Amino acid sequence: MNSTEIMGFAASILIGVSLGLIGGGGSILTLPVLVYLLHISPVISTAYSLFIVGTTSLVGSANFMKKKLVNYRAALVFAIPSFTTVFLTRKYLVPAIPDPLFNISGFEVSKNVGIMVFFALIMLAASYSMIKNKKEEKEENTGELKFNYPMIALEGGLVGILTGIVGAGGGFLIIPALVLFARLPMKMAVGTSLLIIAAKSLIGFLGDLSNIQVDWAFLLPFTALSVVGIFLGTYLSKFISGEKLKKSFGWFVLVMGIYIITKEVFFK
Repeated sequence: MNSTEIMGFAASILIGVSLGLIGGGGSILTLPVLVYLLHISPVISTAYSLFIVGTTSLVGSANFMKKKLVNYRAALVFAIPSFTTVFLTRKYLVPAIPDPLFNISGFEVSKNVGIMVFFALIMLAASYSMIKNKKEEKEENTGELKFNYPMIALEGGLVGILTGIVGAGGGFLIIPALVLFARLPMKMAVGTSLLIIAAKSLIGFLGDLSNIQVDWAFLLPFTALSVVGIFLGTYLSKFISGEKLKKSFGWFVLVMGIYIITKEVFFK
């Protein structure tokens, strides 16, 4: 195992730490780690990302369940359309994407480059979501929760498609949706989001099993380290301000997104 591979496995712990500390961001780290440090193709990496983030999020959501910080009704309304679209996207849409995507006057964009650039654009959107100040998010939602069912279901379907294409759990989209449309307190939104990410990602991974050859000897140890990371992140969350950390992580994601676009577009 060379130094780059060692860094890749070490980074798997950071994926779990991110999920444990801020309830998201794990998938933002997973794809670049798999592609750039471990040199796995983007299409395979998106599938592996679904399994890694899904399993790690499932372990993390168990802690929120114990504290009764998961709203199962909101999770169900969001999850049903999300499960459907992520499975169909991984099973049919991703294999149907042409390679190359297009060729204009000798400028060719391959399927792998297209996936990485699209993922980088998602990273930029995620970084904005994490960096901006959210004055509207408050914990004092004490009355009866009012659900905007159509908007929750619509966002669920859209996040499912996003998850299917780039292997991202979509926590940066799920949490705002739960806060705005389900009126959940922030901590409950994080716990509910982890459960949704877990189920959605693992179902998406099932859609891949007939399309790819899974290297379980690599995937299981990598995922185990990520699970260790979420326990560490959950412990550290008692001492570190989640909001400050989220903003710092947002700037890191912004830089990574710009780096990926620059590398894929100008230095291929």
